[in-house]
Amino acid sequence: MGSKEKVMGIPQLLHFQTSVTTGALFLGILALTFGSENTGSDSMIITLLIALLALGLLIFSADFFIEGAKGLARRGGLPEVVIGLTIVSIGTSLPEILVSSTAAMEVANTPEAADFAIGGILGSVFVQITLIMGIVVVNKGLKIRESWLKRDGLIMLLAVLILSFFLMTDQHTLTQIESMILVSLYGFYIGWLLFRRQEILLEESSMEKVDVRGSNWSIAAYLIMVVIGLAFAVFAANQLVEYAATLAIKLNVPQAIVGTTVSGIGTSLPELTIALMAAKRSQGVAIGTLIGSNITDPLLSIGIAGLIHPLQISPAGFDLIVYIIIPFTIFGCMVCLIMMRTSYEFKKWEGYTLIGIYLLFILTLEAYNRSIIFA
Repeated sequence: MGSKEKVMGIPQLLHFQTSVTTGALFLGILALTFGSENTGSDSMIITLLIALLALGLLIFSADFFIEGAKGLARRGGLPEVVIGLTIVSIGTSLPEILVSSTAAMEVANTPEAADFAIGGILGSVFVQITLIMGIVVVNKGLKIRESWLKRDGLIMLLAVLILSFFLMTDQHTLTQIESMILVSLYGFYIGWLLFRRQEILLEESSMEKVDVRGSNWSIAAYLIMVVIGLAFAVFAANQLVEYAATLAIKLNVPQAIVGTTVSGIGTSLPELTIALMAAKRSQGVAIGTLIGSNITDPLLSIGIAGLIHPLQISPAGFDLIVYIIIPFTIFGCMVCLIMMRTSYEFKKWEGYTLIGIYLLFILTLEAYNRSIIFA
């Protein structure tokens, strides 16, 4: 084998091609966006084309991100599920962290912004544990390890219950002290995972074949792949949400439906894409991403927002959050965990059931909206 082949073998060539494709899609989105802004054109074709390019960028950047995360796990001696629960879940939760923190900064002037932050985090958890998990399972059934359920699944449910308890007490306010508790619990959880990494690695290595593709790269190279892949994924998700919403409006879809679907799913698009891509290569990363993100959001994401400013549920949003969003989120988490427990495997019919729960949630929101309009 010649020296050139050693420098760029098949795995490296695939990464190079993915990088070129990702860069081309990114430049295509920028060119179309700037072109439409400068010409004042807002045609359906341009909007649809940008949305399709954003979807392509999301898929390719997610693939790039996953390979970087897996390589980082191998180089750092970390189980892939731990990488999913930590680096990947924090990264994919960046939209939720940014959105909730920005909303918290507006609470002093606009108290209703607290409803947006709280509803956004709980809504994101519910979307991921029902719709996103359902789509992943329908696409490819997942085997569940007992350790994932007992360790991470129960912690996910506990995180949601603790946040719900805080929101139901102290005049329905998430105080800064409670926010500090949430952030501290998350820090403790991450530290505990890293402390037990060798024990978890032994469990994982005995049950899952290790993919050695590109394992000769440096930690710095994999870190660059993770950062670049995640940055492009978040950018693509934002673009896709914006232009999908524009398309929905042009197609005369009611604003209420756009708000409860496009916006709710939008911040979870990185989780959806990365979990779908990861399910084909590493179920540890796939499950770790979704469960890890649903630990990150109710502890770290809302915790940071609550540290910026106490979050109190407003009278206008009380019924929606307390009687609909919180119960549905807890119910969704419990159903998902029960499904994980049955033979420790997600079957496709269970995926359809999870999607059905999400659709029931949307119908409930629509009924609530109609009751407000005609009240």
